Amino acid sequence: MSVANNNKKHLNNRVVDLLSALPQLCLVLVLTLASIGTVQGQSAAGLNWVSTWSASPSSLPPGLLPPDQVTDAFTNQTLRMIAHTSIGGDVVRIRISNTHGNKRLVIGAASIALQAQGSEIIPATMTKLTFGGQDSITISRGGLVFSDPVAFTAPALSNLSVSLYLPEPSGTVTTHLAAAQTNYVSEPGDFSASSSFGSAQEIPVWNYLTAIDVGRRDAITAIVTLGDSITDGVGSTANSNNRWPNYLARRLLNDPNEPDFAVVNAGISGNRVLQENSPRFGENLQMRFERDVLALSGVSHIVLLEGINDIGMARMFAGEDVSPEEIISGYRQIITRAHARGIKIIGATLTPFEDAAYYSEDGEQKRLAVNAWIRESGEFDGIIDFEIPVRDPSNSNHLIPDFTADNLHPNDAGYKAMAEAIDLNLFR
Repeated sequence: MSVANNNKKHLNNRVVDLLSALPQLCLVLVLTLASIGTVQGQSAAGLNWVSTWSASPSSLPPGLLPPDQVTDAFTNQTLRMIAHTSIGGDVVRIRISNTHGNKRLVIGAASIALQAQGSEIIPATMTKLTFGGQDSITISRGGLVFSDPVAFTAPALSNLSVSLYLPEPSGTVTTHLAAAQTNYVSEPGDFSASSSFGSAQEIPVWNYLTAIDVGRRDAITAIVTLGDSITDGVGSTANSNNRWPNYLARRLLNDPNEPDFAVVNAGISGNRVLQENSPRFGENLQMRFERDVLALSGVSHIVLLEGINDIGMARMFAGEDVSPEEIISGYRQIITRAHARGIKIIGATLTPFEDAAYYSEDGEQKRLAVNAWIRESGEFDGIIDFEIPVRDPSNSNHLIPDFTADNLHPNDAGYKAMAEAIDLNLFR
């Protein structure tokens, strides 16, 4: 065979090979373009969005604040906030809230990264966030915005670092006060893309950041832990993620026999089912339920542990005494609203509080009455009896002494005991 004929045969074979591979090449091209479209075009088509972390605003609207607290907190500074994930994902978006602002809030730049330590990030993971394709956005007074979806690997049970640059006077800040987490404020300037803040100011609160969502290709859902300071993690070791919802998240993800869930925290220290009158305890549960729970992504279950402040704070604020029946009525409204969205809601018994600052014998009788209803009414979709693992065997009105420093809030060991007492079959 001549060289020319041999080359012709080789070329024909290559053409046949290419034609036979064409369907696979087209499929790869389609999948690649779809992936690019999801991130660059901000299309969330096909993704199951689930909140992996949240922080409910515990500040109050300016109309309920003393005049000296309605002020500009930040100007030409960058906030860097640390958030601990429950589940992971490879596409993320964040939520920024100006819920309690007294004027429009300008976000000049934003980014997300994996935390290295303190205010430092792992530089290779720094990823710019955009809003409608733009680097900056202005959030209306009382408003909330989502960032665009972005390709970013957020591992499960990891610390993310979210940076927000505020170029203009911020106005009154939307804040979650009892973070049990150190966060950071920069010196003047845009440090959103910087690996370190240098001489950063440490703050024990989360500002503006209210949720982080991950886009998944599976059907995973979220459990919202809803409550007061005991859910918020007051009494746990700062920066350790040892609140009882964190322990629950680790149990679920580490147990090969249980389905995975996101576990997000909607606790607010001092929060009450029925009332509020403090600039640090947030709006009452009836008011905040839509914003802090129902608006989160992928919610399938709620665990409700709240009511002890309704009982105890009656001693602190004149004219705010409530009966067990009123607290129960508040529960019923939350149950109805959850069921209207197809969400299962699990009731948790109130833990002992004898020798706490606002304890009273009358309050203890109310706690027992509320717990009896939670256990016996059958109105919740399930029960977690948190009282049992933390109460003192020698005095059922009191927390186990080794589990608490103030006779109200558990410590790390107490929160772990609470999480380990949860029957994970409740979430099946």
